[in-house]
Amino acid sequence: MHLDVQDLRNFYYRSALGRAAQSSMRRRVFEFWPEAKGQTVAGFGFAVPLLRPFLADARRVIALMPGPQGVMPWPPDGTNVSVLTEETLWPIETGHVDKLIILHGLETSERAFDLLEEAWRVLGPGGKALFIVPNRAGLWSRRDRTPFGFGRPYSASQLETQLRKHQFLPERHMGALYQFPSTKRVWMKSGAMFEKVGRTMPGMIAGGAFMVEASKLVYPPKGKVKPVQAKRQKIPQGVPAPIAGGV
Repeated sequence: MHLDVQDLRNFYYRSALGRAAQSSMRRRVFEFWPEAKGQTVAGFGFAVPLLRPFLADARRVIALMPGPQGVMPWPPDGTNVSVLTEETLWPIETGHVDKLIILHGLETSERAFDLLEEAWRVLGPGGKALFIVPNRAGLWSRRDRTPFGFGRPYSASQLETQLRKHQFLPERHMGALYQFPSTKRVWMKSGAMFEKVGRTMPGMIAGGAFMVEASKLVYPPKGKVKPVQAKRQKIPQGVPAPIAGGV
């Protein structure tokens, strides 16, 4: 079950721990993708804390927020790029996304199979997806005071196996969120030190979350051809028309 958008916003933008989590993950995303000039970057779930660095140079940035979660206007200081969408029916044409970030989308989905198919569909040839999920072995997945304490946490092998079943090729992974998931002053003050030390340790063991970068394989899932064109006619009411190349 998806978390409520208000709770996610309050965590990431109105709490010290949330801002620290945002900073930790954003640094790691930058290590994967230092630029996206002229590209289309999309995020699903609640990926907006990690999308802001791409607003300046990307050709287009799209923040897809699932209906059960709710939507908020974003960014607050610019033209809105947020779209409320069905979880497995995104208003984007096939193959038009260069980079895709999924945060608080996969582990809370009750239709993870269809969600991964939709992610595969919107990526273009050579497109990259970054899946960010709670680390099953980490402390953050055991505390329900943060968004990482909800849904299904993953181990590295579980996530990579699931991605391969949907014709994604896992290429790189990193850990994030090395500080303790506590708002106590002593842990907050030492957060930067834990983040620095944690980046030298195996991320799948130490991090509260881990990130897997995967590329799209250019053939469809085995034994299944998805009826994309028929599905595209069911655009959710109130959602902008699909984004076509060159628009």
